[in-house]
Amino acid sequence: MERCDFCELPVGGGCACSLSKDDGTARARTGTVAAGSVFPAGAVLVSPRGVAHRPGCMHQNDNEVTAPQWGWIPEPDPQLWRRISEGSPAQATHGNTARVATRRCQSCDA
Repeated sequence: MERCDFCELPVGGGCACSLSKDDGTARARTGTVAAGSVFPAGAVLVSPRGVAHRPGCMHQNDNEVTAPQWGWIPEPDPQLWRRISEGSPAQATHGNTARVATRRCQSCDA
């Protein structure tokens, strides 16, 4: 059975990440990242404003996600995305490691 690269649940059998959207934002959730992206599909990108994004997010170009403005977590715990909140911040491990995400991008989260 095929499993989601991000949440590791069965695709079509519990994985909400694989729900397709007409706007194309599902590409990062299904393991497909825009051509030229330097980040793995499951990476968490941490913006200067403390917002977590996934590769392929329509709010930024992955090629512009660079230190010192951005931080990222290239291979996070599969459950990290759902835990990101004020009470459970995600600390960047690469790039600008001072960046901390306390909320998730709504487009990436849909």
